[in-house]
Amino acid sequence: RITRPTHQHGTFGPTRIGRSATTMVLDMIEGPIPAERGRVSNPAAPSLSRRISWLTLAAVLVALAAAMLAGANSAGAQTDEIPEYFDNQYCLGCHGAPGLTKELPSGEILDLQVAPEIFDTSIHGQNSMPCALCHTNITGFPHEDPFEVETGREFTYAANQVCANCHYEQFTQTADNVHHAALEGGNLEAASCSDCHGAHDTSAPHHRSTEIPATCRTCHFEIYELYSESVHGQALIDGNEDVPTCTDCHGVHDVDGPGEDSPFHLFSPQVCADCHADEDLMDQYGISTNVFESYVADFHGSTVVLFEELAPDQETNKPVCIDCHGVHAIKPADDPTSTVFRENLLQTCQRCHPDAEANFPSSWMSHYSPEPGQATLVWLVTMFYKIIIPVVVGGMALLVLIDAARRSRARRREASSGTA
Repeated sequence: RITRPTHQHGTFGPTRIGRSATTMVLDMIEGPIPAERGRVSNPAAPSLSRRISWLTLAAVLVALAAAMLAGANSAGAQTDEIPEYFDNQYCLGCHGAPGLTKELPSGEILDLQVAPEIFDTSIHGQNSMPCALCHTNITGFPHEDPFEVETGREFTYAANQVCANCHYEQFTQTADNVHHAALEGGNLEAASCSDCHGAHDTSAPHHRSTEIPATCRTCHFEIYELYSESVHGQALIDGNEDVPTCTDCHGVHDVDGPGEDSPFHLFSPQVCADCHADEDLMDQYGISTNVFESYVADFHGSTVVLFEELAPDQETNKPVCIDCHGVHAIKPADDPTSTVFRENLLQTCQRCHPDAEANFPSSWMSHYSPEPGQATLVWLVTMFYKIIIPVVVGGMALLVLIDAARRSRARRREASSGTA
């Protein structure tokens, strides 16, 4: 903050400053003027020395103004000056030319061209981010190789480290995912930031669009084919954004999946519950949330819940959703190719119950609650027990209370008789 200096008679203004400077310069040129003489003895006929003094003053003021202007321009230039390598056009002077490549020690050819029109339409280009913000180890031309690498994959992983500068939270999440675990195991083909998001063609995140499974398809082609034919994949292709994509089940940056030390399989019912326990979402498609509730209530689900609470690191031997319905190739229950289609249920059950016979699946209620017209006999038995159990237990409790009251009265009578 700049504070304007003050004089004992008030604030300095342009007129006062001008007079003070003029007087000061004249005093230096002519020397102090005696008070009794005054400055000009004959205003109508100024002396020669006075003319020279005014000319000298004008020259000094011009020189001062020029010096101040030059200083202001210099300060402005220092403030506004931006290194030339922060101008993307400076980089594209070379890297925008087709055919710019480099041969790596492995013999691989690294393409160094960056198409300006592709970068400009990327999320980084739309925000006018300079190349040097990512390529921080390049500060001009000519420049040395930014990374000492042998192969193209090594170059990719080395270059992707810069993503942490802006996306630190997301970058640290990848340190615990299955891709990083594969990388730590020596698999350089594991997905990196640019494999999923692109390098110079980075796009904005997509919410439940076909772009997500299409990206995963690059490495997981066979799984993509199964998913695209599933009830979820078909709906997504048809434009339904309510269905889960790869990242809804496996995570975005903290990607997880079944493995030797992963609890993914045990806790997978919770993944399914994100949608199938959502009443508002399921009501839109006429699907009952009882599908999930009935699973948790039966023997299989109850055991899995116990494992989740008491032994989360131990794999359960009871089936979870994906063991019966499939993983990526989930089909509608009325699809003849579905693993839970009525005629296919025996084969599905025999995965865990190899001795199961043809009538074994008939003992299962699916995910329906018994009701008249749907497992009527089971509904009658259920209603019988819902009525008889409260009646029997309640009747026994009432009998105990009546008996206790009778005994209490009897003791009071005996006590009163003895007193009399």
